[in-house]
Amino acid sequence: SKVKENVEFYSVMRSIKSIERSDVCILMIDATKGFNSQDQNIFWLAHRNGKGIIILINKWDLIEKKEIFSKILEEKVKEKISPFTDVPIVFVSALEKQRLLKGLETAIQVHKNRTQKIATSLLNEVMLPLIAHHPPPATKGKYIQIKYCMQLPTETPTFVFFANLPQYIKEPYMRYVENQLRENFDFSGVPIQIYFRKK
Repeated sequence: SKVKENVEFYSVMRSIKSIERSDVCILMIDATKGFNSQDQNIFWLAHRNGKGIIILINKWDLIEKKEIFSKILEEKVKEKISPFTDVPIVFVSALEKQRLLKGLETAIQVHKNRTQKIATSLLNEVMLPLIAHHPPPATKGKYIQIKYCMQLPTETPTFVFFANLPQYIKEPYMRYVENQLRENFDFSGVPIQIYFRKK
C-alpha cells in the first residue's frame, strides 16, 4: 500500500507472481542497504506460500571488513525473519561473479529438502524418544501423550502428530517439535507445517 512508484509497484507484482509459480525462491538483497521492510514482506510471502527460500546478499565486493560485517548482517537478517531462521544465507557478487554457483547449488539442495519424504518408521524412531524425554507440559492436571507421527503426502513438508489431548498443545511445544525435526532431518530453507490430531 505504501509503494507509490509505478516501476516499483510492477516489480512487486512480478515478485508475487514469480513466488506463486516457483518451488524455491532466491531472495537477493543489497549488502549496502541491508534487509529492508520490502525484502521482509517478500520473504514472508514466500514463507506463507510454503516455498523453499534462500537469501543471497549481493554486492559483497563493495564491503570492507567482510568477516565482521557478515556476522552482523546475518544476525540482523535472522532477527527479522525469526522464528523461521533455518534459511541459507550466501554472500555473493553478481558483478565479480563471486559465489554465484554456490547460490545455485544451495537452491538445488533446498529443493531436495522441500521434496524429501521421511519413512514413517524412521520418523517415529527418531521423534518419539525425543518427545518422551521432553513431553508437552501438563494442562489442568491432564497429561498429554503423543504416540505416533507421520509425514503427510503434501507438496510441502507437513507432519501430523497423534495425541490424546491435542487441543492442549501450545505454540512453544510446537516450536520444540519443529526444532527437533530440523535438527534430525535437513529442512534448511523450507517452511514446515505441524499438526496435532486426536489419536
